[in-house]
Amino acid sequence: MRRIRCVRESAHVRLNSMHTTTHTRAVRIGPGKKLTSAALAAVWAIGTLAQAQAGQAAQTGQAAPQQQALPQHPTSTPYAGDLSIFETPGRAEKLHIDRVMSLLHIEAGKTVADIGAGGGWFTVQAARQVGPGGAVIAEDINPAYIDSIGKRAAKEQLGNIHTVLGTPDDPKLPPNSLDAALMLKVYHEIAHPEPVLKDLRDAMKPGARFGIIDRNGKGDDHGLPEATVRREVERAGFKQVGRYDFTKDDGQDYFLIFEKR
Repeated sequence: MRRIRCVRESAHVRLNSMHTTTHTRAVRIGPGKKLTSAALAAVWAIGTLAQAQAGQAAQTGQAAPQQQALPQHPTSTPYAGDLSIFETPGRAEKLHIDRVMSLLHIEAGKTVADIGAGGGWFTVQAARQVGPGGAVIAEDINPAYIDSIGKRAAKEQLGNIHTVLGTPDDPKLPPNSLDAALMLKVYHEIAHPEPVLKDLRDAMKPGARFGIIDRNGKGDDHGLPEATVRREVERAGFKQVGRYDFTKDDGQDYFLIFEKR
């Protein structure tokens, strides 16, 4: 589950917040598994730049410039209610999640990202698939969802799940870390896919696969035209390598698979 990206804070507050949470990020990505040095250096550089910009703005008496980018396509209001509705019995069978994971090459020892993880339904499925030698990064921008996934992972004794609190335009994924990624009914809630896809592309290893499961719609009705999704993703440096419609019996859902060019 992701979220509409219309609310904007001032740039110096948002970026300075990223600076103050740098050390937390290295811990939250998983017990005993810190960010790579390159990723940590990148986050630290962003925080340092933000601090310098904020200081300069304070000296001149001017506020840092606000970012007011318009959505690239219509987006839907994200669901913010009881996450148990995504835990309905038989969901794995109806979604054919085993086939989804097979097509994304999710197998033992792999590292997978669940982007817009919500309550962590797919996170758990993937964690069991990759086993203790693999890892699943559960990303969301909702702190309550991230906390919920962390508690769920502990309860189910899945130590290979690592949570990441992202931002609307940056999922905070470590560079060159992923073998696969999935957005499950998430893409239609991303107002600014370009920066999100850039971060994801940088995080993918050569040959890694990225899947999108969504439904056709107008953008503001929890769906987005398949052609729009394909156009935006390919423009961000990906190539489509697969297209399926088995994830819902009525054929209204589409499952697209991409690799980076």
